[in-house]
Formats: sequence, structure tokens, C-alpha cells
Amino acid sequence: MNPEYRNIKLRNACEKELTFNILPFWAGRMKDTENGGFYGRISGENQLIQDAPKGGILNARILWTFSAAYRALGKKEYLDTAQRAKNYLFQHFADKEFGGTYWEVDSKGNPLDTKKQIYSQAFCIYALSEYFRATGEQESLDFAIELFQLIEQYSFDPEYKGYFEAYSRDWKLLDDLRLSDKDANEKKTMNTHLHILEAYTNLYRVWKDAKLSQQLRGLIEVFFEHIVNKKTWHLNLFFDEFWTLKSSDISYGHDIECSWLLFEAAEVLGDEEILKKAGEVCINILRASLEGLQPDNSLLYEMKANGHTDTQRHWWVQAEAVVGLINGYELTGDKLLAEKAGEVFHYIIDNLVDKQNGEWYWGVYADGSINKIDDKAGFWKCPYHNSRMCLEVMRRAENITAKQ
Repeated sequence: MNPEYRNIKLRNACEKELTFNILPFWAGRMKDTENGGFYGRISGENQLIQDAPKGGILNARILWTFSAAYRALGKKEYLDTAQRAKNYLFQHFADKEFGGTYWEVDSKGNPLDTKKQIYSQAFCIYALSEYFRATGEQESLDFAIELFQLIEQYSFDPEYKGYFEAYSRDWKLLDDLRLSDKDANEKKTMNTHLHILEAYTNLYRVWKDAKLSQQLRGLIEVFFEHIVNKKTWHLNLFFDEFWTLKSSDISYGHDIECSWLLFEAAEVLGDEEILKKAGEVCINILRASLEGLQPDNSLLYEMKANGHTDTQRHWWVQAEAVVGLINGYELTGDKLLAEKAGEVFHYIIDNLVDKQNGEWYWGVYADGSINKIDDKAGFWKCPYHNSRMCLEVMRRAENITAKQ
């Protein structure tokens, strides 16, 4: 069976997973009909926590997901859900005094944590740009541009390049810069830069601004120069302000996600020299990430510097593996990568999908048991990685069909 035909079959399976399982869960069970927007949490045991705080990242990822789904499939219910997320973002997460968006609000929409984490600002840009792509609504593009300008004003490091991590409500650099308790408290991180890259790429699709072009190019070069380890081709993760490396941990999940997001950024930028280099670099990153591929066709999340490996099969890592492998096939023509993408997808369907209650579990342990301790939906468990996997496979399969 040729890989093109495999990808068409995978495309149909992804559309089914997206439209019958993932999107109905978020548009249905997560809709907060009492306080507006979406609930902040459903536990791993499928218990709705109605009074849970609501995260800005979750709201932005819901906005991106349903905007992208509407753009791809044109169903009004997807637009309605995207509008709900957009309206809630404007009404409750947008800081009308100091600009930017809050990190977290309470269940009723009141500001709870007003810090300006640049990672979160980037996701709002990503989502608002996608909403503009879907609807042409100028208000969403204007806010995305405003957030871009705030990031450039406060977070960009003009001397050593790159972006600092986190600020107070009134844009003072914080002492505690971490995204979460498990992260190192460093001035610059791979993770934030990856998602600024993704956000600026999506914004540049719809706003061909000279300054944005310059900064997107600079971000790509930061990956080439500092974040991609030229000896191992894994991503370096944590740095001080001078780009001194502060960690030797490996994140297979971020490696494979970067292997296609970095190439996408170069494609959208449109510089042939950078695109050629990105293709070569991204193939090497993909190959390095596959050091974490397991005999059961799953991909491990990370390995610590001390050699300890997180053997849980996290949901988002598997989703990014499918896209990274398909992208690798498109770059190299290696049929084995296309076949492996299908095998990882089947691992997802067989092990991670909750066929009774909808959506995917957080992860599966090495012994095959399901992780029901971590959330089914929450601050970090969002419909972004798995929905994007489905949409990317659908789009890329359509491109293959068109070429035949």
C-alpha cells in the first residue's frame, strides 16, 4: 500500500476522530451555561469541577481549535463555539488598563492571577489570528497586533535577542518566571520561544508587516543559533539572558513538535535560503526525537539529565508525533515515516481515546494502564494538540490528493 493512500485513509480517520469525539466533548461538556465561556476543569475520572478557575491558555486554545475547525469544515456550530471563546477572552481575560491578557480568572470570570506570562500572550495571538482567518473580523486581528506590539515592547531582548518569560500586570519583569512548578526558573526557555514562533507565524499569514517579518526571521535564527543543539539535534530547553545553557534535559515531545513548526515558520516567512536551512535542520530534529520512539509505536515525553525517563505516554506528544512524522515524509519522501505516522495514530485510538466519555486521557503508563489522576480537561489539558493533529493530517492529505 503506497503512503499516499495510507495518508488518505488516515485523513478520513482523523476527521472522524475530530468531529465525532474531540470537538463535541469541548463544545458540549465544557460549555459553562451559568457563568459564560467554558468550565475550567474536568477530572481524569470525568467529574466536572464547576467552580474551577479558568486558564487563559485553555480559553485561547479552545478559540484556536474551533476557529480552525470552522475554517476547515464550515460548520456553524464550530463558529458559534469559537465566537463564545473569543467573546469571553475580550470580556474577562483582556486587561483593559495595562494591556495584554490575564493568566487566570475565577469560575465567574473575575481576575485571579493577573501576571503577563509571554507564553500565554503568544497563544492569544495564535488564536486571534486563526479567528481572523476564519471570519475576517477586524477586532480579533487588531487585538492580536496589539499583543504582538506589547511583547515586542516589554519582552524582546534587543541586545542578546529572544524573549523574557513573565511580567507583572503592569509589565515589570517577575522574579518567578516559571510556566509551572516543574520548570526551571530561567530568563529564556525553548517552550516560550516555540510558541511565540507559532503565534508570529500565524499572525504573519494575515498581516504582512515589516516589523513582524523581521522578528519572525529573528526567532527562526534564535532556534538555529541557540535552541537547536547542533551536536545532538535535540532542543536545548532553559537559558539565562545571555543564552548560557542551564539544562541538559531532553524533551522528545517538543523536539518532534518543533520539527514541523520551525519548518512551517520558514515556509510562511518565504525566504528561500532560510527555508532550505530549516528543511535540513528540521529533518535532523525529527530523527533525534525518534530516539524516544517505543516498540509499541508511542513516543516518550522526556529524559532528564540524570538519565531518568518519563515513560508515561502523554496525549500531546503522540499527537505531535503524527504531524512530525507526516511532515518528515513530505520533506524526505521516506515512506517509513508515513507508515510510522499511521502506527502512532492507531496507538492513540487503541490506548488514549476515551470511547465512552469522549476526548483523550492525559496519558498511558508504561504498563498500559490509563492515567486518570491528571485532568481530562483543564489548565493544560486542552483541545489544541489533538485537534491540530487531525486538521493537519486532513489538510496535508488534501494536498497529496490535489497533486495526483
